[in-house]
Amino acid sequence: MMLVVFALALWLLGWWVNARLAGGPHAGLRGVQLLVPVIFGLTVVGVWELLVRGLQVPLVILPAPSGIAVRFADSLPILWADFVQTILKGALSGYVIGCGAAFLTAIAIDRSDFLRMGLLPVGNFVAALPIVGTAPILVMWFGFDWQSKAAVVVVMVFFPMLVNTVAGLREATAMQRDLMETYAASYWQSFFKLRFPAAMPFVFNGLKISTTLALIGAIVAEFFGSPTVGMGFRISTSVGQLALDMVWAEIVVAALAGTAFYGLVAVIEKAVTFWHPSQRG
Repeated sequence: MMLVVFALALWLLGWWVNARLAGGPHAGLRGVQLLVPVIFGLTVVGVWELLVRGLQVPLVILPAPSGIAVRFADSLPILWADFVQTILKGALSGYVIGCGAAFLTAIAIDRSDFLRMGLLPVGNFVAALPIVGTAPILVMWFGFDWQSKAAVVVVMVFFPMLVNTVAGLREATAMQRDLMETYAASYWQSFFKLRFPAAMPFVFNGLKISTTLALIGAIVAEFFGSPTVGMGFRISTSVGQLALDMVWAEIVVAALAGTAFYGLVAVIEKAVTFWHPSQRG
């Protein structure tokens, strides 16, 4: 029971420290903005550890963070092999193919009213299809290895990227487009000098949304068939074995990979679109 009391005290202490930092005179400093989420995360992990220990929660219900850390350290070769199979092969390849194809399709749609009126509604319909329905079909089409997972990722990221890019290419105002026509600019001159730069915030928005979708698609697709390696395969088999610490270790890998992937795209966005008002301040 004492551990439960300590957990409550730790939560209140973390809340008080973060409230002081967030509401203090130095709240706008970069260091403080980074420190607040770090303190919050450490507080959550500490409370989690104390509550699981104090309430004697069974391992099959919720393992303690220390147990997850031990399993993580003991399973590094397995976790790395799963990471390579799911993230580097399935998710990343599907992400590149899907986003690249969506960008090229968006250019074609931008030049054709027929495609814009005909393809986009179909795209919205396909994007609404549940992954649990499309993933088994694609696994049967492309086999049980990473290629089928990449195909699922392509389907998941294609239309969000397409819709954002099409909207971005139409972001330039009519006056700006008329000015380019006054200068006798060709379509591609107008594209590279006006429409593409104006679309960059939308393009990166689609890229950031797709980072999350790519990871989800690759992991979930492995539930429907995969070789004896991969994060989705490991999660499904570990749940059947009641090895919840291994499940949480895979979740940690997925969370770290997703955060790093999203952060990398955000850093590139900040460097490319430094001129945009959203990057100021």
